[in-house]
Amino acid sequence: MLHALSDPVRLRIVAELARGDGECTCGSIDLPVTKSTCTHHFKVLREAGVIKQRQVGTTRLNTLRREDLESRFPGLLETILTAADRCGSDATAAKAARAAASPEATAKVAAKVAANAAAVA
Repeated sequence: MLHALSDPVRLRIVAELARGDGECTCGSIDLPVTKSTCTHHFKVLREAGVIKQRQVGTTRLNTLRREDLESRFPGLLETILTAADRCGSDATAAKAARAAASPEATAKVAAKVAANAAAVA
């Protein structure tokens, strides 16, 4: 998931989905990339479990999987989105997400998730 959010374009997509109400189409988010590159970014987000897509005719509707992400990684999505808003720069927030995706940070997140799971059980 952190790798998916480490790209400025994908982070921008997630931020737009987080701001929106419900579903939106791929073309409704203004991105500075070609259509094929946009498709690639949505695929990465979908495969990482960050978004859910459903097809209606020839249109794909996208939804942020906020509840699923929050239950699996408590507070992580909000932290990354808050950093993106505070920085005012998708590139800076993506850099922070890449740092969070380091092996050391990933191990810390895994330890917190395990501790939360043990506390719930």
